[in-house]
Amino acid sequence: MYLGEEIHISGNWFILHFTENNGIAFGLQFGGVIGKILLTLFRIVAASFILFFLIRTIKKEYPNGFNFCLSLIFAGAVGNIIDSIFYGLIFNYAPLFQGRVVDMLYFPIVSGHYPSWIPGLGGDYFIFFRPVFNLSDTSITIGVFSMLLFYSKWLKKF
Repeated sequence: MYLGEEIHISGNWFILHFTENNGIAFGLQFGGVIGKILLTLFRIVAASFILFFLIRTIKKEYPNGFNFCLSLIFAGAVGNIIDSIFYGLIFNYAPLFQGRVVDMLYFPIVSGHYPSWIPGLGGDYFIFFRPVFNLSDTSITIGVFSMLLFYSKWLKKF
């Protein structure tokens, strides 16, 4: 796929939209090259801590579901790390640690125009759920929400 290309999977509400995210959530960036390196190093440190806790929870015989949630978070973090370290190198546009994270999942559930009576927004076009994200982000989100929903008492024992 080329940058900006879209494949409509199911009508206009599930679209594969190829984009590259140079920063963190919602494309936020800071600090140029040094900021990108620091972000990648932060991701590596965070994933290392998650792996440490995962090994610890397996040894302490936490429920399998809790370990699965933690594994989802770890796998998502590693996926984003791989993109940010190697993607630019593989496609020859950036050195090691300067790559972008590929985002493709796009769910513009509702779109339209704000009613004219809304001050400041009246008549403007909107899309509900505009973010484009990837499977790594999905894995992290599902892991975190499942852990909070089903295993909050085990988080206290962490």
